Amino acid sequence: MFLLILSIGCSVAVSVLLKIARRHHVPVGQAIAVNYVVASVLCVTLLRPSLDTLLVPSASSGILAALGLLLPAVFLVMAAAVRHAGIVLSDAAQRLSLLVPLAAAFLWFGETFSTQKLIAIGVAFLALLALLIRPAGAHRQNLMTLLCLMGVWLGYGAIDILFKEMARQGTAFATTLLGALGLAGVVMFAGLTLQRTQWQQAGVIGGLVLGLLNFGNIYFYISAHQAFPTNPSLVFASMNIGVITLGTLVGALMFNEKLSRINVAGIALAITAMWLLYPR
Repeated sequence: MFLLILSIGCSVAVSVLLKIARRHHVPVGQAIAVNYVVASVLCVTLLRPSLDTLLVPSASSGILAALGLLLPAVFLVMAAAVRHAGIVLSDAAQRLSLLVPLAAAFLWFGETFSTQKLIAIGVAFLALLALLIRPAGAHRQNLMTLLCLMGVWLGYGAIDILFKEMARQGTAFATTLLGALGLAGVVMFAGLTLQRTQWQQAGVIGGLVLGLLNFGNIYFYISAHQAFPTNPSLVFASMNIGVITLGTLVGALMFNEKLSRINVAGIALAITAMWLLYPR
């Protein structure tokens, strides 16, 4: 469970950094691009992947390619969703993507059903709904809004599933992870080059910090899947519930975002759900 706590902490720290970056006019696109360079260097240094096999076609090539394209794409879709639908609806779509990997845990990864797990999943969704209830202004529900929210929901759900598949590779996951991070970086830098981006020092510095946190999030998340190979629903649910619970607390303490009684109830339900999912 300690691995999940570390992953949750890194994930929330990434959100905090991005929120601070927008306030200080840090070019987020540049920071995201540099982040993939930093994460790739950390992957090579700490995990020592097999560089000789990186360019050799294998069973993991599909996972590598899918993640390499999805990681930056979902970042961009999330930005578009915030612009068209607002932060509240976008955050709800991201966290409710939990449904996608949870379904995969039982239908694809062969996890067995149990009454306790089904109750825990039900409690988890109640917690998510309680935590995501915020007062918000109305947003016009046009086709672009719906497409962006659907993209966030499916995108983050698919990434969770791909990380689980990567974790099943054992020690070989480091090579796939390096390839995915490298491809994501190439996609981001290519996009910035086509836009003739003027690089700023703030974007590079922000990317260095973002890369440390993002790599920590991914590494600890995959390690958690390896620690609980037969219980993916624990990792999927605990990660999503944990991130939004800690994020809610951080928002209240650091950014003076008010917590309603139903939000507090959501935190209690989230803790209960994680306790029910933890293997005994």
